[in-house]
Amino acid sequence: MAHLLPINPARRLTLPRFLRLAILAIGLATVLPGCSDDDDMVTAPASPEFLTVRQAALHPEGIQWDEANKRFIVSSRTQGRIGTVKDDSTYTQLADDARLVSTIGLHLDASRNRLLAAVSDAGGNATRTSAATLRKLAALAIFNASTGSLTSYIDLGALRPGVNHFANDIAVDAQGNAYITDSFAPIIYKVDLQGTASVFLEDPQLSGGTGFGLNGLVFHPDGYLIVAKANDGTLFKVPLATPKTFTRVTTTQSLVGADGLLLLNPQTLLLVSGSQTTVFRLTSTDGWASTTASGSFATGPVSPTTITRRSDADAYVLYPYQATSPRFAITKAKF
Repeated sequence: MAHLLPINPARRLTLPRFLRLAILAIGLATVLPGCSDDDDMVTAPASPEFLTVRQAALHPEGIQWDEANKRFIVSSRTQGRIGTVKDDSTYTQLADDARLVSTIGLHLDASRNRLLAAVSDAGGNATRTSAATLRKLAALAIFNASTGSLTSYIDLGALRPGVNHFANDIAVDAQGNAYITDSFAPIIYKVDLQGTASVFLEDPQLSGGTGFGLNGLVFHPDGYLIVAKANDGTLFKVPLATPKTFTRVTTTQSLVGADGLLLLNPQTLLLVSGSQTTVFRLTSTDGWASTTASGSFATGPVSPTTITRRSDADAYVLYPYQATSPRFAITKAKF
């Protein structure tokens, strides 16, 4: 008979160390479900750095970010139609009408579910241009931003017949009034919420001579417009209450070729210069009596036109390339 060793009562209740650790791990996983691997993988999708959109000869001029539908909205100088671009670069037509010869600047008035488009004709759309509209057309088209249906079409050029016109960019104030620049005439138009159009400001100082004059503009919450003139890079501050008292903004940076503008905050403005292939970041500490350059983003030779805010941190520049290009691009600006 084999000799039996006495059993230690303390050892009878003791589990091997590796088993105790395994049981403890199982217990923690049960009571702490928030620590699962699946939850660790949930992160907010990153916004893209660069989008290439395969749409031949679209040549978009204006762009807006539509936060509600997570898409960009773009215009077209060569085809007139308005479309949307998702983050996977998918393009979808949103709106079109035979009167849209060339759509230029866009403004998404999200709180009123309106999309506003400046309509012009500089000969870029061979299928829709005509002797009646060539260098004479300036109009504002207003669409339902959700469906793309045209709700209003307002002839601005008729306010000053017999001169050349090119409706370019749009800003909207807190009351919903729209302001539209004319690059061929020294005029800023105003269209109220009822669709009544008027000449808001007309002055020889706003003329571009034989080239492009007024271009981008933005509404400042302190009650004025900041307006850019492309041919010489001048910035103007135009009070809404007394537009004829407009003043020139003193700048330290050449802004020749000024196109689209984006007001990031009351003290910071982004300005796209197509001829300088640069986005300038401008700041002001004196209510836009003057401004200095505080940064820049070089786009390269891609014919940049304008810029839109996607979030507090991100702004995207539109690269139309050439009128016959097989694609266009949208890229995040980095300063």
